[in-house]
Amino acid sequence: MQQQQEARPRVRPRARSAFTAAFLSLIFPGLGHAYARAWYRAVAFAAAPFLLLALLAGAMISYNIEVLGVALQPPVLIAILVGNVVAYGYRIVAAVDAHRVVRYLNRVSDGGAGRLGPARASLAPVSLAGLLAVVLVMGGAHAAVAYYDIQALTAVQNIFNPTDTGAGTGASPAPGATEAAGATASPEPSQTDAGAGASAAPSLVPWNGTGRLNVLLIGTDKRPAEGTWNTDTLIVASIDPASHQVAMFSLPRDTVGVPLPPIPARSTFGATFNLKINSLFLQARARPDLFPGGGYETLKDTLGYLYGIPISYFVEVDFTGFKTVVDALGGVTVNVQVPVVDDYYPGDKGTLRVYIQTGVQHMTGTQALIYARSRHGSSDFDRASRQQRVLLSLRQQADFATLIQRLPDLVQSTSRAVKTDFPIAKLPQLIDLASRIDIGNIRSFVFSPPYYGIEGYPGGIYTLSPNVPRIRAAVGSAFDFDPRVEAQRQSVAQEGARVWVLNGTGAIGTAAAVAGYLDFRGVAASAPNQRPPAGSVPADTIVRVYNGAGAKMPLTLALLKDVFGVAVVPVTDPAVKVDVIVTTGTGTPTLEAPAIP
Repeated sequence: MQQQQEARPRVRPRARSAFTAAFLSLIFPGLGHAYARAWYRAVAFAAAPFLLLALLAGAMISYNIEVLGVALQPPVLIAILVGNVVAYGYRIVAAVDAHRVVRYLNRVSDGGAGRLGPARASLAPVSLAGLLAVVLVMGGAHAAVAYYDIQALTAVQNIFNPTDTGAGTGASPAPGATEAAGATASPEPSQTDAGAGASAAPSLVPWNGTGRLNVLLIGTDKRPAEGTWNTDTLIVASIDPASHQVAMFSLPRDTVGVPLPPIPARSTFGATFNLKINSLFLQARARPDLFPGGGYETLKDTLGYLYGIPISYFVEVDFTGFKTVVDALGGVTVNVQVPVVDDYYPGDKGTLRVYIQTGVQHMTGTQALIYARSRHGSSDFDRASRQQRVLLSLRQQADFATLIQRLPDLVQSTSRAVKTDFPIAKLPQLIDLASRIDIGNIRSFVFSPPYYGIEGYPGGIYTLSPNVPRIRAAVGSAFDFDPRVEAQRQSVAQEGARVWVLNGTGAIGTAAAVAGYLDFRGVAASAPNQRPPAGSVPADTIVRVYNGAGAKMPLTLALLKDVFGVAVVPVTDPAVKVDVIVTTGTGTPTLEAPAIP
């Protein structure tokens, strides 16, 4: 007879923590229910956020950085703000429900109720405190998201402001404004100005999203106390979507005589703007009757007219804001190719002595601004090249990961420092285009003398008169030539050698043709009406460098050696005031600069 086995006592399931369930729901809705083994509820709560995250991840993988352009659209930012509130409420419901489910299951497993559930039980104070802590932690995270979302929305609305045309109130520029620009006061209205204000603003071509994009980059020196608003940096960035190449055109701030487009201002200023170009914006603000499009459109239209291309949009950064943007990016690393020495850099408390040595330098915002703005001890060419170098360095270092990591600081700094009329709706297309640019093949142009203009000192003030046909030819062929040729030309021009070409053979036009060719290669050459010393006609070209000038112009001498195939002869003669004299001979090659369209 078998002995009846004793019934084993029923093992009660171990009670689960309601706080843990609520905390897991903080991490992701449904995790708390899975912890409680309430599988159906876990799937129900997790389905919606899981599908949403999957869609976002797919978009990130497919579009990468372009997603940032979509996320910065005002309707999207508003939707994120609303969705953030909804998500917070959803997570509260998930956390509270997970908390309740665990408490219910714990009471059921304790034998105190049937399937209809136990009688009402009071919540334990500790459990309530834990649930409240979870809700508050979730609220802090969502509050942070809402804060940065509102900051981004404010920044976008401040930066992308196509309604701000830069038009002033019609008041005349402050005396300091025109004096700082090296010009006279704005011309007074004439009888022909009466109906000028009725003319429509110049029509500029909007970007279609796929064609060549031309954007004016403006660096502004704003000094409200002095009444100045000088646009000291004017760079046009031209992007070719077909070849993914970029050309950058810099016009020196001291350029005068820039041709004006057919706008009412011609009736007062004439066909050219004979003040310095960095004062044009302020003049346009002061005279809306002559510049009906406002300051920004005047700059775009005038530089577009000079270059022969439509400039659709502008991006303005004031110099103070530039420092904050660079600092927000963690600084910028620049390869300094030429040392910068400036004993008279204008600081907040008088002049400063600046020295920046060659080599790779990591700069703060203040250091980068000094590097880009320093004028004394260097040429306009060097200054404009430094500005382009800083911009390219910022573009190279501002990758997607860096932007996301420093997004809060960038949002605040750019909101105060940057302004553009670029349509926010086209931002994804612009970001996509920027991500495909070949940074290693940037074509850089600085329209400085001698090839692109003539220097002068009228009234003791330095000015630069542009060679408009050459500038337009360079812009038109910016994507159709070897950039090394332009780089060599500008490097030679930077040395500033003064060269005479004398006719040693007597053949009419020989010296002028050679001087024109050397000028095309970047050498400031001229052919004065002067014959070389009497003697036999030289067989070869003679290149003489005077009074030790060769030490400061190695690239120019290397070019002359290459062009003429002769050695350079050093000569000491204090009576000679130029650096190099080239005397043509019977063996001088036939040289002629390319025709300008």
